[in-house]
Amino acid sequence: MTTPTRLLLMADTHVPRRARDLPDSLWRAVDQADLVVHAGDWVDVSLLDALETRSRRLVGCYGNNDGPALRERLPEVASVTVDGLPIAVVHETGTAKGREQRCDVAFPDAAVLVFGHSHIPWDSTTPRGLRLLNPGSPTDRRRQPHCTWMTASVADGRLVDVRLHRRE
Repeated sequence: MTTPTRLLLMADTHVPRRARDLPDSLWRAVDQADLVVHAGDWVDVSLLDALETRSRRLVGCYGNNDGPALRERLPEVASVTVDGLPIAVVHETGTAKGREQRCDVAFPDAAVLVFGHSHIPWDSTTPRGLRLLNPGSPTDRRRQPHCTWMTASVADGRLVDVRLHRRE
């Protein structure tokens, strides 16, 4: 068995509009992760710079609130393969109704899709087995009871230990 790769999943950080910075507990999680995944709505390029500096590895996409400076540096859809597990990252997937079927068609080569936009945590599996994960938002809970992000691990090509974390 290979050593698991530790993932940190976040989206909709909206720094500095919704918060001046990420919560300290999230920065500690960045320090512990082997791969940080950000599913868009960074808002300011300074957070991208900070995460690139502090992360061992960073993969992200832009969101609907990200302007030209972020769009120049980030794709609309990002992808990475971790220990043989193909992961796609996108900001928007549309409404919850029909999401699994739409994502099965839109991301045929992915085993995991990390997305954002709604600020609502989500964890489901599509009919073909695509795992859909939305970590919520660590800075803007909207109608949710807590601000959130996720951690997970990839071990032997499988996603394991998916956990939703609340801001302390």
